[in-house]
Amino acid sequence: DVLAIDRVSTEVTLTVKKDVPPSAVTRPIYGILGTIRLVAGTYLIVITKKKKVGEIFSHAIWKATDFDILSYKKTMLHLTDIQLQDNKVFLSMLNHVLSVDGFYFSTTYDLTHTLQRLANTSPEFQEMSLLERADPRFVWNGHLLREFAAQPEIHRFATPVMHGFITMHSCSINGKCFDWLLVSRRSCFRAGVRYYVRGIDSEGHAANFVETEQIVHYKGSKASFVQTRGSIPFFWSQRPNLKYKPKPQISKSVNHMDGFQRHFDSQIISYGKQMIVNLVNQKGSEKPLEQTFAKMVNSMANGMVRYIAFDFHKECSRMRWDRLQILMDQLAEQQDEFSYFLVDSDGKIVTQQEGIFRSNCMDCLDRTNVIQSLLARRSLQAQLQRLGVLHVGQRIEEQADFEKIYKNAWADNANACAKQYAGTGALKTDYTRTGKRTQWGLIMDGWNSLIRYYKNNFSDGFRQDAIDLFLGNYSVDEVEPASPLHVKKDWKFLALPIIMVVAFSMCIICLLMAGDTWTETLAYVLFWGSASFGTFAIILYNGKDFVDAPKLVQKEKMD
Repeated sequence: DVLAIDRVSTEVTLTVKKDVPPSAVTRPIYGILGTIRLVAGTYLIVITKKKKVGEIFSHAIWKATDFDILSYKKTMLHLTDIQLQDNKVFLSMLNHVLSVDGFYFSTTYDLTHTLQRLANTSPEFQEMSLLERADPRFVWNGHLLREFAAQPEIHRFATPVMHGFITMHSCSINGKCFDWLLVSRRSCFRAGVRYYVRGIDSEGHAANFVETEQIVHYKGSKASFVQTRGSIPFFWSQRPNLKYKPKPQISKSVNHMDGFQRHFDSQIISYGKQMIVNLVNQKGSEKPLEQTFAKMVNSMANGMVRYIAFDFHKECSRMRWDRLQILMDQLAEQQDEFSYFLVDSDGKIVTQQEGIFRSNCMDCLDRTNVIQSLLARRSLQAQLQRLGVLHVGQRIEEQADFEKIYKNAWADNANACAKQYAGTGALKTDYTRTGKRTQWGLIMDGWNSLIRYYKNNFSDGFRQDAIDLFLGNYSVDEVEPASPLHVKKDWKFLALPIIMVVAFSMCIICLLMAGDTWTETLAYVLFWGSASFGTFAIILYNGKDFVDAPKLVQKEKMD
């Protein structure tokens, strides 16, 4: 079969090979990501390069590394200059999303479901196409494939793509070889960048929600342990305003319990019991978030949801990372109760995972990843002992070769999730990689924090718009005369930074070229110094006007 797309009517049909004209230009592609309408008309997005990650139970898993955006229209002559400009911006947004590392797909295996979900499905489910049966939370091109989804006969040409992180390793302990995998699936509901997307939406979808599954495959037996992370699930925001850490604001005008309840209802349906591990600071600006979270779990009074708060920064201050064991000891009994999923070589389910750890900090990146890697190691210890890979009394920590693979994989997972949400690699990965906090690690954390600050204030609006366009939260209207991309900047946006730079320069010049008397020099320096300091204070006070804010979807309305 051949898939044919009419460039004029945009109709998609199945045809046969002989209908392809011999003069047609051909090129290889590895999958269709979907279609999207921009100002110039419809575009087709295809995967042009892929890299093999490995195999899950002999199904090849690929990472999409390059894409192409092909216009249905062969000419742009029908567009005005402004429309051409807008179309260019929208294309650069799509290219930005596609340039972020971490798009994975398989043409024969359903990557969006955990082993436990796949094991508990009906024969009808097994018959469905990958597109129909995929978990919509984790299909990042769901919006792009909506036209394909409407035509079952062309489903096999559509490739559901997951965003997140996958790593696979063939490992050996005591001469016994097993496959060890780590899969993180990022949710496309309430997706976005760090400071513009916090908390939940009215449907109960949490920001930066990621499902992480660790899989072991040994002699036909498969074991899996699943955890989740997601923003604190009520209505709060933390808009950038040029300050290093903007103050989080809890919304006062909405009923938090509705969204909160919805969030946990859907989590319980998907995963069973919930153990919330809240790692935020219990003092300063993060304190009200911790208090509200604890209060809401109490007032929800659901026996399926339990809560524990652990002030990560306070407990582990001055590099006392051994104190994480305090939290692990508190969670041990709960973890044994939740267990893990295990299916033997005959395909018989031995144990099911009865509940899940839902970890969070502010960003659900650095602190969260450290705790998740410790919980996953404890589960792996039990699994490998049960499968007979580890002898009684042996510990994973003592297996130097495997421990190195394990720590690096979790640090890579942290980096992937952080790049996708905050724009830079994760912090604290020196601890995840080596088990120790190092001075070099602190320096790298400082550097990454600096880059995060710049991006969060001066380029995240564009990044947020790009994600909203890609996921279909914003649709381009071809006939709309005024595009939201053209926002007139206030005069102070240009004037104040110029005044500040000029005043600061004059202050330096006066210091270098001293006047006749020191009093004269001091007067000049004080005048220009106070002028530059004053404008700087005004800029900081009006910080929200100077940051790069999203233009396509009004985030305030969504919150």
